Amino acid sequence: MCLNSSGNTAFDKTGTACPETGNRPALRRALSRVYVEEGAYAYERTQSILGRLPGSTVIPIKDYKNVFNRPNQPAAMQKQAPALILAVLKPPYLYPGAAVCQDFGERHFFYTSCVMNCPYDCEYCYLQGMYPSGDIVIFVNLEDVFREISEVLKEHPLYLCISFDTDLPALEGLTGFLSDWTDFARKNPSLLLEVRTKSAALSAISKLPVTGNMIFAVTVSPDRISRRFEHRTPPLADRLNLARTALSQGRQVRLCFDPMIRTEDFETLYGELFEQVRTSLPTERLRDVSVGTFRISADYLKRMRRNRPCEVTVYPYTNTDGVYGYEPEHVRQMLAFAREKLTGFLPKEKIFFSEELPEGQPL
Repeated sequence: MCLNSSGNTAFDKTGTACPETGNRPALRRALSRVYVEEGAYAYERTQSILGRLPGSTVIPIKDYKNVFNRPNQPAAMQKQAPALILAVLKPPYLYPGAAVCQDFGERHFFYTSCVMNCPYDCEYCYLQGMYPSGDIVIFVNLEDVFREISEVLKEHPLYLCISFDTDLPALEGLTGFLSDWTDFARKNPSLLLEVRTKSAALSAISKLPVTGNMIFAVTVSPDRISRRFEHRTPPLADRLNLARTALSQGRQVRLCFDPMIRTEDFETLYGELFEQVRTSLPTERLRDVSVGTFRISADYLKRMRRNRPCEVTVYPYTNTDGVYGYEPEHVRQMLAFAREKLTGFLPKEKIFFSEELPEGQPL
């Protein structure tokens, strides 16, 4: 990763956070401050990451939480030029998937976080309500996570999401995590991995061996939504190019229309999005698609409204059992519209909705 002249995190043209800019790495380093937990120094991954950030100020710390969990941090400001924290993840390493997340019919749905916080800056992102800091934490002991997963796989298969709390493809040039996860997946066929991304990191993904039990879930939004709310992310055409290239390489690809953001011209924006998907991708090769409207826990939204009041956070949502979202009739309209458009070029069994109709009847 690197900084541009304004001090913001810089990305290459694919939307991948880059460890250096052009041929002048000394001038454009992102993460000019790197906090390193005492226990993390012994890990080879720590030394590898530090080697990719020459000239950064390295600050030893006893526990990452002393920095990351400090109260009253200006998290929104930190997102503009985040510090990096290298730490050792403590067990448990696996967590049951949240009820607001789509499980795609998988019985054993879990997620893990080898990185906390994302290099992108989406105004609607739940991480702003979940984490008190805008800094990025990388856990260097991935092998411990692999050991726990191996034990779980002795009991049952596992559907594991590894990029919920960050964007691993966007950070691959810094972490190398995707390469290790791919090797692990190839050795464990009863493990199904999902890697969610808004990046267009073609070079990072194309270097990986193709494995049938690794799903690249590419989140797509109308360009106007992306420019308005998804700061520093690549445009729609680049994300679709990533999906198209991955499909041509024989990879499992899922498209995620989630979260859908309601605007006055919602049908125009998302109608154009669905048409662009239909005409630019071999949609018959898609594994499936995920559809959902914006929804977030009441606690997270409360923190987001306090720390980053903006168009998305101050919207008058409806609270249903502790989860804020659009009015039930608006949800119905949005999901029904998506279903109508998507079934024009995808079989119904490939379309998964993260919500139900207000009456409780599934779409």
